[in-house]
Amino acid sequence: MAFRFFGPTAAATAIAATLAIATPAHAATEIQWWHAMTGGNNDVVVKLANDFNAAQSDYKVVPSYKGGYADTMNAGIAAFRAGNAPHIMQVFEVGTATMMAATGAVKPVYKLMQETGEPFDAKAYLPAITGYYSTSKGEMLSFPFNSSSMVMWVNLDALKKADIAEIPKTWPEVFEGAKKLKAAGYATCGFSTAWVTWAHVEQLSAWHNVPLASKANGLDGFDTKLEFNGPVQVKHLDKLIELQKDKTFDYSGRTNTGEGRFTSGECPLFLTSSGFFGNVKSQAKFNWTSAPMPYYPDVKGAPQNSIIGGASLWVMGGKTPEEYKGVAKFLAFLSDTDRQVAVHKASGYLPITMAAYEKAKAEGFYKEAPYLETPIKELTNKPPTENSRGLRLGNMVQLRDLWAEEIEQALAGKKTAKEALDAAVTRGNTMLRQFEKTAVK
Repeated sequence: MAFRFFGPTAAATAIAATLAIATPAHAATEIQWWHAMTGGNNDVVVKLANDFNAAQSDYKVVPSYKGGYADTMNAGIAAFRAGNAPHIMQVFEVGTATMMAATGAVKPVYKLMQETGEPFDAKAYLPAITGYYSTSKGEMLSFPFNSSSMVMWVNLDALKKADIAEIPKTWPEVFEGAKKLKAAGYATCGFSTAWVTWAHVEQLSAWHNVPLASKANGLDGFDTKLEFNGPVQVKHLDKLIELQKDKTFDYSGRTNTGEGRFTSGECPLFLTSSGFFGNVKSQAKFNWTSAPMPYYPDVKGAPQNSIIGGASLWVMGGKTPEEYKGVAKFLAFLSDTDRQVAVHKASGYLPITMAAYEKAKAEGFYKEAPYLETPIKELTNKPPTENSRGLRLGNMVQLRDLWAEEIEQALAGKKTAKEALDAAVTRGNTMLRQFEKTAVK
């Protein structure tokens, strides 16, 4: 048997080739991403991670569904305390104050991008979105991901049946239209809303440029005080109380469990998240569209701009520089204009950058799907004010329940609108003072 001897160079090459076959390339640094997306939106999350992983080999983003928004946030904070937090966590917008107050648990996005040298311009994002997730100095704390706003979903066939020629633009027009719809056969519900406090306290206040709370609705300090018992909010609740009596308006609950009343055809006018469009598209058996939230024309400057819903991505504390480099690269990847347009079209959530919005518009996308532009028009209707930049209140989930409890008392005829909102403010302020004691100043 003849032996073939390799020279030094050939031998090294052969050994290297053998090792390359026997052992994989250097292991990619894993980036754990905890989220709360289900159904089609979960598919979007998985695709984003897969696309990033395929585009480079240094990092691997691993998405994990952790339950609903509140569950995901609580799991992430508990994991941080146990020393095994994810790198990225999706948190709903009303959890912002709680995340800020979690000492050392988060790494602000603006610091992350500065330290890693990744390109990042906060001014590139829609201002109504960045305002919600930024300090008073404009420093972005978390990365906007799935943003939505509140719109009015409209059953166009019902309007035709009730001989309503134009979609109502103002609250008085909605009230009048709802009476006609009721008379036309929609006996149990002329109009309704999901997320009662988001609709009738938070968005109502911002849309009319009146304060929800002091200190720019809490954005400028945890020592904020609730102020939503003013004339606009009291007048509005007073009207809802009156219309609830004969179901011209009919209450649909604290969260979004009543949204099916629109897609089933029961409630022909329904205010809820723009993110509801996927369900409307797949379930409604009638012609439909979305329209901006109604406003009171006698309120000076109305409509102002809406505030966002949805969630953002928080970067958790205590990770290595190499891991943070990967996180920063992933956030830069998510900001790509073409990718933002694709996510917007697939999910119905807003494009988070002005460039993505302009590109979708230039492609004629909103001519085919005008209902997806409604929330963008609302958010960008006017430059945000102290009353419409957003809100940042501690214990927001509990606050919403408390406010809803008082509104329910009013709709049941047990309290006047003023009594209910005064009580909601007083009780809410007590809760805010408790949060302030534990929050980081």
